Amino acid sequence: MAYTLQQLSDLEDIRTVKHRYFRGIDTADEPLLETLFADDVSVEYRGGGYKVALTGKAEMLDFLMNSFNASAVAMHHGHMPDIRLTGDDEAEGIWYLEDIFISLDRRDVTTGTAIYRDRYRRIDGTWKIARTEYDRIMEVVQPLTDAMAITVHHLGKVGRKPEDCGDVSHLITWFDRAA
Repeated sequence: MAYTLQQLSDLEDIRTVKHRYFRGIDTADEPLLETLFADDVSVEYRGGGYKVALTGKAEMLDFLMNSFNASAVAMHHGHMPDIRLTGDDEAEGIWYLEDIFISLDRRDVTTGTAIYRDRYRRIDGTWKIARTEYDRIMEVVQPLTDAMAITVHHLGKVGRKPEDCGDVSHLITWFDRAA
């Protein structure tokens, strides 16, 4: 299929939105994250021992800023974008996620992959994430041992401090990983 220059520009803008999302969560960049979501964004993350479900930009930002806090160490990479324009102002995308999340509170390290399925909407000339969801392909949770030295901890400097974190437990359903 031959793409128009506008379509190529739209595809690149959508890729940039998702790249900014991954960078924004790993660096707790709330001003950046505020620019990426539609007001009515819907979210569902399904992992090995949890499910996150929420609606609305305010709830999404609250969840992200309280999850990627000073007691977390995180790395998220999005690979192999498969983006399809579904209209002049709408698109769908599939991304392969590779991530590491270290919880200093729980003293565990989660390493995994997932498939993101997103919907994007152009609002006032800017592409936004309107829906995002993922299903884990692989997830390994191990204890954080004393032998593991964290030598750089960016979220420790810029993430919300424990005393400033809110309760987002109503957005997460935890279940037995062995089930």
